[in-house]
Amino acid sequence: MSTATVTSSITSPRTVERQVLGQATSDGAGVKLTRVLTQDLQRRLDPYLMLDAFGSDKPGDYIAGFPDHPHRGFETISYMIAGRMRHRDSAGHEGLLENGGVQWMTAGRGVIHSELPEQEEGVMEGFQLWLNLPSGDKMREPWYRDFKNAEIPEFKTEGVTGRVIAGESHGVTGAVQRDGTEPLYLDLHLEAGASFEQALPAEHNAFIYVYRGGVTVGDTEVATQRMAILKNSGDGLRLQAGAEPTRVLLIAGKPLNEPIVQYGPFVMNSKEQIYQAVQDFNAGKLA
Repeated sequence: MSTATVTSSITSPRTVERQVLGQATSDGAGVKLTRVLTQDLQRRLDPYLMLDAFGSDKPGDYIAGFPDHPHRGFETISYMIAGRMRHRDSAGHEGLLENGGVQWMTAGRGVIHSELPEQEEGVMEGFQLWLNLPSGDKMREPWYRDFKNAEIPEFKTEGVTGRVIAGESHGVTGAVQRDGTEPLYLDLHLEAGASFEQALPAEHNAFIYVYRGGVTVGDTEVATQRMAILKNSGDGLRLQAGAEPTRVLLIAGKPLNEPIVQYGPFVMNSKEQIYQAVQDFNAGKLA
């Protein structure tokens, strides 16, 4: 873990454009979750396509998991806060995602995979984020990597511990870098009353999701289980935790400004490419 001394370099902090309350839904074989970043926000938060939050201590909410299903045209980032999930895919990959671990999967031209719990009781909590691929990379070879808890780079400032899943923060380079979308994905753990700053390119779309406690951004309070979309103005973010320890995701990235056409687990740039994806899946070409 790197320890950084914070000197303020943010002269014009971003403010909150609006707050979003996620939608309760289910996916896979009936896993209960909250869809935080919904399809109607894809253009506004380009290059991000979806964010799901799941968390329950009731086995019935998660035990059926996500049996075999296809993907094409984007990346999935699964972050496990608590619990155990087994991944298997049609490319012969297999891994176990555990507390604090991350799985980064590039579906590219296509993969069929499953994510099934390896626990029969206890808490399962985490997030899955979908990151779009540039048009030139949508048909690339699939790729994935599991990162154990200890492999996620961290930094510490006064009252704050940051986990850098992607991008760079406070002199620490994250587990994954991407040139096309330049993703920043931080999990911030703030002590009560602690503050945090992060520089952000003005053209990058950014949002936060609070999953413990609450924060203040400018004059706006953001409570637990709220997403705050940040305005595209200013040179960074400044936030402060409330009266209790807080955990918040900060996610930002460079917009692709390309057409987004989604049909379930396929995200391409045209309807014709979607038709082809469905045909390839039906013909067994994604396996």
